[in-house]
Amino acid sequence: MNLDTFVTDLALILVTAGIITLIFKKLKQSLVLGYIVAGFLISPHFVFLPTVVDEGDIGVWADIGIIFLMFGLGLEFNFKKISSVGGSAFTTAVTVMSFMVLVGAGVGALFGWDKMDCIFLGGMLSMSSTMVILKTYEEHNLKKEPFADLVISALVIEDIFGVFLLVILSTIAVGQNSSGAGLISEIGIMMAYLVIWVLLVIYLIPTIFKKIANLVNDEMLVVISIGLCLLMVGIANFIGFSSALGAFLTGMV
Repeated sequence: MNLDTFVTDLALILVTAGIITLIFKKLKQSLVLGYIVAGFLISPHFVFLPTVVDEGDIGVWADIGIIFLMFGLGLEFNFKKISSVGGSAFTTAVTVMSFMVLVGAGVGALFGWDKMDCIFLGGMLSMSSTMVILKTYEEHNLKKEPFADLVISALVIEDIFGVFLLVILSTIAVGQNSSGAGLISEIGIMMAYLVIWVLLVIYLIPTIFKKIANLVNDEMLVVISIGLCLLMVGIANFIGFSSALGAFLTGMV
């Protein structure tokens, strides 16, 4: 990776995103839509403006942007408050995902697709865009509304369920039995990792921060927080969960 190219691509991305989002803000349009338009304008598919030199940089900066966006949004939410609506959020997530799986499978059947393709379509449609919804909440100052905690909790649960759904469907697709020992073992391992990870996030990390509070200044807090965010993202990826989920849960701590 060439440093000059990397920095040049970053400058182009940020300048274009800044200009386009200012325009969209002036037009009272969604900033998320502005970011999408900015990305299209500097992509290789739009030839009338300068584009990034190294297309590989697009994926790298997109992943980094999502991590810090979700971490920042997570800072705005209280883990204990969200966990207090866990029952309602669980019911909401299961209901929505089940309904969307059925709708997707039905649409696939109307197109004459194979049974497995229909199920995969339903699974894809059951996934919510947590990042877009959270960004929209932030943009319209909805984070403090009574329904926000329930919606965010349901989205987090959907992200977790989505990973297990992906494991199950992938296993079935390669010809294994969904009730086989291999599938059960894989799901069990992921569940164990998730429990350990949640306990680490809820209990250990806050305890450590309380003990070092008197020793930490603003600069050290920024360094430690970013390092912790990236560490938890790495652990989330190792477990099999998304980077966005890891960054968001870390921010909530």
